[in-house]
Amino acid sequence: MNFLDGSLFTENQDKLVITAAPYGPEWIPSDFAEDIPVTMEAQIQKAVDCYNAGATVLHLHVRELDGKGSKRLSKFNELVAGVRKAVPDMIIQVGGSISFAPESDGAAAKWLSDDTRHMLADLDPKPDQVTVTVNTSQMNIAEQFDFRDIAGTSLADPENFAAYSNMIVPSTPSFFEEHVRRLTKAGIQSAFQFYNVNSYETVERLMRRGIYKGPLVCNWVAIGGGMDQPTIYSLANFLRAIPDGAVLTVESSMRNVLPINMMGLAMGLHVRCGIEDNLWNQSRTAKMTTVQQIEQLVRISREFGREIASGKEARKICKIGVFYDTVEETLAANGFSPNPKGGQQGFLRKAA
Repeated sequence: MNFLDGSLFTENQDKLVITAAPYGPEWIPSDFAEDIPVTMEAQIQKAVDCYNAGATVLHLHVRELDGKGSKRLSKFNELVAGVRKAVPDMIIQVGGSISFAPESDGAAAKWLSDDTRHMLADLDPKPDQVTVTVNTSQMNIAEQFDFRDIAGTSLADPENFAAYSNMIVPSTPSFFEEHVRRLTKAGIQSAFQFYNVNSYETVERLMRRGIYKGPLVCNWVAIGGGMDQPTIYSLANFLRAIPDGAVLTVESSMRNVLPINMMGLAMGLHVRCGIEDNLWNQSRTAKMTTVQQIEQLVRISREFGREIASGKEARKICKIGVFYDTVEETLAANGFSPNPKGGQQGFLRKAA
């Protein structure tokens, strides 16, 4: 991305799109009973509350009545349908992991099989987005936790902590190439989860080869543990790589969430919050609900002078429903240079 004179002025930035992640599949209801809905009605209401607070993208997971993360696509269909009816303008983003919560104490926190994850393209009603991981990676979500972050929660249990510490994101080319094809065919946007510059570069190649022909809508995931470090250096290095046409949301974990969101907010990027990422206020003196986290971002963004996108505005900013016909159109729309032709070497001199 290019940052020119005036790039930090809010009149030159899109309105802020806030993604809410309120379902937190790594937690159980006793970890934060005030903010972990279990019944379907309560899960739908949570989406409504997040939307009313200012979030226009809902990162969606589903719980069973026993409080555990659901792996049943029928439950996803039910929640997507309920949210669509209750808040029709909200962007529904299904978490592509489906649910990586371990099914029993001491069990590994494994993602589901490729064939099962592909079935997200068949959800009915269809979501607006499904998150897509790119390249197999370690996903140790606990690496940067302070022991005080999880004190008194289920993640303080050594076996559960080990399950999440040893989690791996399985995403080989045979998976993600087929997955984006299926999602595109279903009219569902691929919301790419970038853990570093390398995963972004893979998606650029998918575009240049015509495997993915759609907007570059993505999250920079800075949680450590095999993914980027939540620092301004890692973020700046990532921003230098991606094109101006990208729609980028920043994401981190625990008490890194607010500082990273402040950096993203100031630079015209978009933000994500919720109990899936963080349970605490910044001083760690009290737990903070997803709605409270959204309200905090809304308040701070308005102090910056940056208004919050409405649902309809967020859908336009995120280019929901937009796909392209050709490789050339895809590259141009996303701000990439065109594919080279013949002996063309760079763009420093005009071809004869």
